[in-house]
Amino acid sequence: MSEGSAVPQVPAAEVPADAYLLDVREADEWEAGHVPGALHIPLGELNARYTEIDRTPALYVICRSGNRSNHAARALAGAGWQAHNVSDGMIGWQAAGRSMTGGSGQPYVA
Repeated sequence: MSEGSAVPQVPAAEVPADAYLLDVREADEWEAGHVPGALHIPLGELNARYTEIDRTPALYVICRSGNRSNHAARALAGAGWQAHNVSDGMIGWQAAGRSMTGGSGQPYVA
């Protein structure tokens, strides 16, 4: 996949409650806390695993701060996904008080 053009930037507080979310952080970051129901594919594995991503719904891509997810969203948009970048990442997600769980499946506590 190659980098596409700009993609919509959406703050975590404005991501729809039923959004299809792709988390591109590393495994240790995922274990520390993630969005329930999100698909986890670390950015470094995206080229090998992109076929796991459903093409139908709008896709919201998230990382810690929005940088890695922006790269991933641009690449996915260039390959045909309706991709959006969560511009403030998990930092914004947590600040907005959105639902998170830890690796144990328990509610995430910062």
